[in-house]
Amino acid sequence: MTSVSQFLDVSGRPMLPAAPASRPKPRANGYWPPTEIAPGAVFPYDAANWQTQEMGDWLPWIRSPDAEINIFRDRMVARTRDLARNDGWVAGAIGRVLDSTIGGEYRLSAKPDYDALSLVDKAFDADWADEFQVAAEALWRGFSANIGRYNDTSRQMTFTQQCRLALRHRVVDGESLVVSHWLPERISPMAAGYATSFLMVDPDRLSNPYQMVDTRYLRGGVEIDDHGVPLAYHIRKAHQNDWYNSIESMEWERVEREDPDGWLRVSHSFDHERAGQNRGVSLFAPIISRLKMLARFYGVTLQAATVSATFGTYVTSPYDPAMVEDALDGGDEELNSYQAIRSDWAEHRPALLNGVRVPTLAPGEKIESVSAERPNGEFSPFTHEMLRGLAAVLGISAEQVTNDYSEASWSSARAGIVEAEKTYERRCADFDSDTAMPMYATWLREALERDLLPLPSSVWATDPIEYLTPLARCEWLGAARGWVDPVAERQGAILGLDAGFSTLERECAKQGMDWRENIRQRARERKMFDELGLPPPEWSGKEVTATEASKKPEAE
Repeated sequence: MTSVSQFLDVSGRPMLPAAPASRPKPRANGYWPPTEIAPGAVFPYDAANWQTQEMGDWLPWIRSPDAEINIFRDRMVARTRDLARNDGWVAGAIGRVLDSTIGGEYRLSAKPDYDALSLVDKAFDADWADEFQVAAEALWRGFSANIGRYNDTSRQMTFTQQCRLALRHRVVDGESLVVSHWLPERISPMAAGYATSFLMVDPDRLSNPYQMVDTRYLRGGVEIDDHGVPLAYHIRKAHQNDWYNSIESMEWERVEREDPDGWLRVSHSFDHERAGQNRGVSLFAPIISRLKMLARFYGVTLQAATVSATFGTYVTSPYDPAMVEDALDGGDEELNSYQAIRSDWAEHRPALLNGVRVPTLAPGEKIESVSAERPNGEFSPFTHEMLRGLAAVLGISAEQVTNDYSEASWSSARAGIVEAEKTYERRCADFDSDTAMPMYATWLREALERDLLPLPSSVWATDPIEYLTPLARCEWLGAARGWVDPVAERQGAILGLDAGFSTLERECAKQGMDWRENIRQRARERKMFDELGLPPPEWSGKEVTATEASKKPEAE
């Protein structure tokens, strides 16, 4: 037998032979077969190289999105929730996202698409749209903020609180799950007169019955068809770790996405990062390991600070170890005399300073201290660098995560807010289209069926539900964006209005306000000034635009 020797690389893999001096001709078709690598061009892309120290042990798998997510979903979510419970930075970042997106009140701004509806009937015009908007918003307020919480199946939360919880699940768990319920017993004046109600469901309960592995048509509790359309959701009747409901935790209910008449039953919302994905991934997934390291760094630094707050003392003797050993073996009288001097000095000649005894030592002795060193100078830069990674993932500025604007100028703070607003607007748009608007449309369908909203008479010749999509078009007023420099930014807003780059409705929406309410309130205030005989304020007189104001000469 003949043995063949091979050269191995640092990873133990056989090394490819070097390219020959003359490049051989390719095959007849001009291409190298896929199982062979053309000499002289081993790795066209560095990203494909496996022979370097950096890339040799980096061999991730290619998997389908469901294979990547569904198997490991519970562990990722559990770790994220642990950070949300015990890490102040993570808890604060989650609160900042919710406060900046949902805010204290999530208000409906109905926007029926009368341009599309006018193709069906010319009665759908701007005047009708205004009438419909006022009526729809009034009815929705009575439903969504009812004091009895009848909008919530469990009667615990208002609509705004439901939205906040749904977005929190989407940020922490990567997905939210809303199930609509029809409860006819709630149609009464006490219950705001609607049978529609919504239940926020923990996404943990969405799973395959009896923990079965995924199949072609069942992915992480989501039942799909050949086109990937979600048909139904398999939801546990109780959480799998609810010890007080252990029997129902092993029972699943199949809830269809829509009823036979098209009434939406389930709204499952998550960020689609890959085609064919059926479950969501936490927003914190890319930085969980770094956040855990940061938490450990905090603990180690705190321990070092505690140790450095203490110190140890010891007395050095003028005798070296050899002399002490000889004295102990031979009973040296000099050492005995030395010990007697130390005892007499400490007991009979104490030194006092304002009543406090000062340690006194025999000749040749001194006190030394031991202190622990810790990298105080590296702590703040390191933590800020780690938190900048958290800010990048959340799409906000580092100052918003740390709440530290000590090193930020007005321009940098404003630039950070402008960039963060892009993420906020995108996140709001996703949440509105996936969660808030479907909930509104589900309620709106009941209001239309019960003839509670103004519609042209010709529409009732057909089913008004056919026009649900254009009728349910809407926007949502969330958290106010606020001002960094109120004077400069408000002047800029007025200039935009004067130039036609913006509208009063849009400017009010940025601050979480309804422009109609502002105008009505302003009219009431001006009227009350007149009724009480008070001199009207400057703003109630002739309106002066920012452009005109800038042309006025400065007051002397």
